[in-house]
Amino acid sequence: MRGGVKGAVIGGVCAVMLGGAGYGAYNFLHALSDDGGTGVAASVKSGPPDGGEVKDATGKFFAAWEKGDAATAASYTNYPEAARRLLTAYGDDAHITKVRITPGTADGRTVPFSVRATVSYRGRSEPLHYRTSLTVVRGANSHRPLVDWRPSVVHPRLREGDTLVTGAAAAPPIEAVGREGTVLTEEKYPSLGPVLDELRKRYGDKAGGRAGVELAVRHEAGADGGQAADTPLLTLVKGRAGRLTTTLGASAQAAAETAVRKYTDASVVAVQPSTGEILAVANHRSDGFDAALLGERAPGSTMKIVSAAALIDNGLATANGPAPCPATAVSLSQTFHNLKDLRPDEHATLSDSFARSCNTAFVKFADEVRPDTLTKEAEERFGLGRNDWRIGVPSFDGRVPAAGGSDKAAGLIGQGQVQMSPLNMASVTATAMTGAFRQPVLVPLELDHREPAHARGLPSGTVAQLRGMMNRTARSGTAAAVMAGMSGDIGAKTGSAEAAGLAKSDSWFAGYRGDVAAAALVQDGGHGIDAAGPIVASVLRNAG
Repeated sequence: MRGGVKGAVIGGVCAVMLGGAGYGAYNFLHALSDDGGTGVAASVKSGPPDGGEVKDATGKFFAAWEKGDAATAASYTNYPEAARRLLTAYGDDAHITKVRITPGTADGRTVPFSVRATVSYRGRSEPLHYRTSLTVVRGANSHRPLVDWRPSVVHPRLREGDTLVTGAAAAPPIEAVGREGTVLTEEKYPSLGPVLDELRKRYGDKAGGRAGVELAVRHEAGADGGQAADTPLLTLVKGRAGRLTTTLGASAQAAAETAVRKYTDASVVAVQPSTGEILAVANHRSDGFDAALLGERAPGSTMKIVSAAALIDNGLATANGPAPCPATAVSLSQTFHNLKDLRPDEHATLSDSFARSCNTAFVKFADEVRPDTLTKEAEERFGLGRNDWRIGVPSFDGRVPAAGGSDKAAGLIGQGQVQMSPLNMASVTATAMTGAFRQPVLVPLELDHREPAHARGLPSGTVAQLRGMMNRTARSGTAAAVMAGMSGDIGAKTGSAEAAGLAKSDSWFAGYRGDVAAAALVQDGGHGIDAAGPIVASVLRNAG
């Protein structure tokens, strides 16, 4: 086909192009018409686009975007249909006009750029200015230089499935107030943005405000039909904010914000064990996901708090009873290992193995527990996994399914099918500390007459043993390095969890001090003391 080609075939290619086959057909025709009349197709470029190609592709893309020609702009991307939909909405639904794009200096194939435009709606107009970037790649089929399409090309706050809309706000604005009377804003506490948006969506009407007109990001509905709150970007007509009291603490939130910013993909939650009130929620993630409340990750050895409670409550172990720590342990043909350089100890107690975070000690109990032992402990004692938490915004309530085979052993060390969020592990820590499960709350229950979730909590004897083991871990065990110098009544548990596709394990850490319990997750962060530990320690030191 790449030699001499009959006119009928060329005509067929043209027909395919006109029918919308896109840049793959374009490249084929380009090769056929660029042979200099020799009957030999021009050579096809391969490898990353060079500087000239990057400049040419971005120039054409920007020019079409500025003209409001969504279809043409989309044709310079590697996903033209998705690009066309969003670029069309940019003008039609978001009412953004007078677009002027200024490219910055390219860094290889990545080009930063600024956008200045105007948002106009029913006689009101406001200027819009933001910065974002794009990357140019070579088309897999066309071999043309193309903009690597993703929604953030259009606006940095856009993610997959999002679109832009301008009109009457979906809910009145709120003035969220912390426990000390401090007004909590996204400008001062950046990672609170998604939480404040959800509070506005749920309580804007109840707080007594009046909706205005705004440009906002509208998020795609989830598989369960639920939809995240709109993310406002620009106000055209100011509404009236209603006042909403939250349980968040300004000092705790500030400490959490500062702590997570030191790590990538980091999340932390702090709660008050005596009440269940959430003191801080913070995330530092490029994708904008609220992993602190909604994350679903294997919690690693922080789950040993629940596992140890299950062993004690079911009469299988005591803190000072035997829990040998061999180098390896086998459960149904799966071999489990400890952290590197952890010395085996065949005479270890449960307290020893807990403080040293010995995996094999817990795995060896797998034959003595039922498939639902850990599930019942999590649900009945810690209030986890029943999907009935009503904290005031969407949250994940943990998942500890009954498991057989090697998953039963893996669950005891926070792997297998067990999934948790930092909120869940902060609550677990609070329950271990006080013995009572108090469902976390972000806004007062009486505001909308929510019924909290209930669980039995822990026997006093189990609490005493858990606190002893967690205090030992904080004072002389795996958590000692990050908890060093911390005064008062303290306890902690480190954790690391293997995750598919990551070079390092997820870093987990849970701890308490006084009337504050906190848990953190840093994806791909390594051991518990490497990343999550310093975050929790910082929050515990500064939350008061």
